[in-house]
Amino acid sequence: MLYIGVDLGTSAVKLLLMDEKGEIKNIVSKEYELLFPHPGWSEQRPQDWVSAVKEGIKELVKDADKSQVAGIGAGGQMHGLVVLDKDDNVLRPAILWNDGRTQGETDYLNNEIGKDKLTEYTGNIAFAGFTAPKILWMKNNEPELFDKIAKIMLPKDYINYVLTGVHCTDYSDASGMLLLDVKNKKWSKEMLDICSIIEEQMPKLFESYEVVGTLKKDVADELGLSENVKVCAGAGDNAAAAIGTATVGAGACNISLGTSGTIFISSDKFSVDDGNSLHAFDHADGKFHLMGCMLSAASCNKWWMEEILKTEDFAGEQAPISDDKLGHNHVYYLPYLMGERAPHNDPYARSCFLGMTMDSSRADMTQAVLEGVAFGMRDSLEAAKAMGIKVEKSMICGGGAKSPLWRKIFANVMNIELTIPETEQGPGYGGAILAAVGCGEYASVDEAVKKLIKVTGSTKPEPELAALYEERYQTYRKLYPALKGLFTEMKG
Repeated sequence: MLYIGVDLGTSAVKLLLMDEKGEIKNIVSKEYELLFPHPGWSEQRPQDWVSAVKEGIKELVKDADKSQVAGIGAGGQMHGLVVLDKDDNVLRPAILWNDGRTQGETDYLNNEIGKDKLTEYTGNIAFAGFTAPKILWMKNNEPELFDKIAKIMLPKDYINYVLTGVHCTDYSDASGMLLLDVKNKKWSKEMLDICSIIEEQMPKLFESYEVVGTLKKDVADELGLSENVKVCAGAGDNAAAAIGTATVGAGACNISLGTSGTIFISSDKFSVDDGNSLHAFDHADGKFHLMGCMLSAASCNKWWMEEILKTEDFAGEQAPISDDKLGHNHVYYLPYLMGERAPHNDPYARSCFLGMTMDSSRADMTQAVLEGVAFGMRDSLEAAKAMGIKVEKSMICGGGAKSPLWRKIFANVMNIELTIPETEQGPGYGGAILAAVGCGEYASVDEAVKKLIKVTGSTKPEPELAALYEERYQTYRKLYPALKGLFTEMKG
């Protein structure tokens, strides 16, 4: 049988066709427009997603035996606000995860409702990217549209609605709305009241691997597929990507070194860290996970290379950074180009270099960028360690992980073994696996990933180098607290 995985990203949708053995048969990408109607705002038209997905699926399966397509599963950009009226028409462009307009609403939730209450209701505190602050922003700034809201959805859930006619979401994606009681897997009555909405406006909740429906006849006819094709609930992009890297079971870990950076730790039990540094979310395997998210990871290197050094020769710039230089760099870099989420939750944090001298070289600066991102990700690992969670090794994926040098730096900064998945197709691969489970190809997500996910190599820490990076990390972690006050002063 064949399964379609959908990765609904911020700049494009990436679709893949997978067989029951996990082999990728075809991949198609379709881009769509990102809208910036005001400084700091970020929006998209949901209809653009629908058009891209439909055209992409038709192209994806045009040379396949369409009768073998059994299921569809999506991983999608999280936190985005999609609002429908009573006739299921989209009321306004979707407000995306990286939209910055809701700082006032976020501060209201954290400071006036209170972080303790938010944690009690949802397991998390408010971040500007989350969905609940966006709803409050609509209430405060677009009251006429707010009053017309009949359904509140997330980006990939709108795609599932168009395919099946079912208003649905899954627990992993819903966890990032700040409207879900994550521990008890139900909508939080208290949070709905705070946002002046009711449960009838929320979609039905499903586990990620559960089937929400089958293709509507008109959609099936348009795509050239059977009406019997099952659509599973899918997952938020990070949870879906974690399925695609076998990050399932207590203590399993995945580090994603993409535009943003995440450390994703799966767990059998629900838990919250003391400082709310990590997101405490439901996982796509039916259990839980902790996640630390850096807003700028590989994008720091891209910025440094393309905007500052004016080069696209990333490997060439890394070539002078020989093994003997690792752990000895005197330059530090703070990776806060867009503010920071984990562990500081500070939209005013900014990037900077520290420690330069007259003999600081171009290579030293490049090395500092690579090390600074690794140190920033270690902050989230330390928050997990403080909860008693043991992480002995981790998968690593994303564009930045293709650099052997950066993998070596990460392995020694984290002081854990890093493994590389054979197939790295991100949320789309995880979505296809979830669809296979939903269609009964595998009895559980755990069984599926054990059979499908293979490792092709690993990078292990070196005791002496790890000790050098330990000393440097202890200096690094003092830098943000020392500069925080200045960042706040500079925000104007």
